[in-house]
Amino acid sequence: MTQVIERKPDLDNLKNSKIIFVVGGPGSGKGTQCERIVQKYGFTHLSTGDLLREAVQSKSERGEQLNALMKEGKLVPMEVVLDLLKENMIKNADKSKGFLIDGYPREVPQAQKFEEMIAPCSLVLYVKASDDTMTKRLLHRGQTSGRVDDNEATIKNRLQTFHNQTLPVLDLYQKQGKVAEVNSELAPDDVFGEVRNVLDKLA
Repeated sequence: MTQVIERKPDLDNLKNSKIIFVVGGPGSGKGTQCERIVQKYGFTHLSTGDLLREAVQSKSERGEQLNALMKEGKLVPMEVVLDLLKENMIKNADKSKGFLIDGYPREVPQAQKFEEMIAPCSLVLYVKASDDTMTKRLLHRGQTSGRVDDNEATIKNRLQTFHNQTLPVLDLYQKQGKVAEVNSELAPDDVFGEVRNVLDKLA
């Protein structure tokens, strides 16, 4: 608790920031859209997966602990992920036009904890594609990337997990009128056209 109180002045900078949760299943194309948003709008893209990998590579005490957890296949505690997000948001607050939070929240309690410890989100951008489309994209990616998690059985599990965990998050923010859905079945340029329509209204 003291940690949150100590950092309160820094967090005040984030209260006025635009914070967008980017939600989409594996293979939805949200990574591509995040890159384009960064280029056009000057947002900072924070992917929880990337932040965790960077922490592990830093060889810090926290990195070593995370490495041990991941090797055992255990989930990283929510507080650790939030700390990483918070540190990076504070670090970029002065020079960023806003934040794209990618890969978080995956569940309703994570969303609630983020708003309690950091700041409310301005918008949830749902990059929506059908399971069929996402599966085809991932299988195609698996042929070229060699990623072991891009096989049919694993993809099915990942999609199931996404629906079970993330749809309640969308439901939560839908009730607050904060969800904007873009059709990721389209070509990337057309998807970004829809994204621009949403973000231009967010000014």
